[in-house]
Amino acid sequence: MAVSPSGLGAQTARPTKGNGPAARGPLPQPQQTEKDRMNAWTVGLAGGLLEGAPIRLAAEMARVVDDGANLHLIPIVTRGATENLNSLLYLRGVDTAIINSDALEEYKIQVPGIRSHITYLLNLFPSELHIFVRPEITNLQDLAGKIVNFNTQGTAAAYSGPLIFSRLGIQVEQTFIPHQVALEQLRKGETAAVVFITSKPVDAFVRGRWDAGFKFLPVNYDSRFEDYYLPATLEANEYPNLIKQGERVSTIAVPTALVSFNWTPQSNRYQRVARLVDYLFSRIDRLQAPGFDQKWKSINLAATVPGLTRFQPAQEWLDRKARSAQAPP
Repeated sequence: MAVSPSGLGAQTARPTKGNGPAARGPLPQPQQTEKDRMNAWTVGLAGGLLEGAPIRLAAEMARVVDDGANLHLIPIVTRGATENLNSLLYLRGVDTAIINSDALEEYKIQVPGIRSHITYLLNLFPSELHIFVRPEITNLQDLAGKIVNFNTQGTAAAYSGPLIFSRLGIQVEQTFIPHQVALEQLRKGETAAVVFITSKPVDAFVRGRWDAGFKFLPVNYDSRFEDYYLPATLEANEYPNLIKQGERVSTIAVPTALVSFNWTPQSNRYQRVARLVDYLFSRIDRLQAPGFDQKWKSINLAATVPGLTRFQPAQEWLDRKARSAQAPP
């Protein structure tokens, strides 16, 4: 159900008159200028931290869909992927955002029915949970009461990690320092575990040298994770120095998705996002060419996002594509 953004802050806020002189009647409407035309088809995309993968993907999307005044996608640097949903709901000029699916959890109270306010365009990539521990830690319960690092605030690990541990029912002493520092503390025994939530493989575990016993802990996918997460595995060919050949480590993944506010179909902002979908989906092969992030090669336009409904023009595009594929030559 499309919702009018009437109750969500900046998405509906209208400029106030302040203390200036009162208007003396309707202003004359000038002819559409180049500025008007450009703004009519400009889409703001909240992308996250400058050093993160989401803003890099946002910048690549902007390169591929650019069509002058017909479509201009503007990536926006924010405080992090976990803040992008907040920007989408409340920040002027933000039409779309790259979020982790479980970011919706934080808004259940302050925005009742949050899932009806947000719709997804594309499931971009999974971010796998990596719980990397010292040799003396043999299972998740061993971490209770011990120091576990979740990277710096604003990262996926800093938001999703504590949420996942809460669902596991394990209370730990949380730290939020850069992983490079935490990994050294892990070697020295000052930290029991580090939690990464990012696309595999992770360089620190591929290139790093680790003594025997350092390992990933398995996390089994069950009903506690069905609302936002997906089952995943860490494979021996991805981490040959840490996982024996023929073995795998079960874990879960946090979907990273391109989403939009659920604008009403008659609104200009709905039409802007619909045009973005058409350009992006039609040009996805360009993003899969050399020179772009490798994640694009595994993109499945039809992949779903747990807990969210697909943006209607995106579904219509997929339906048209399916019909054309089935049509006789």
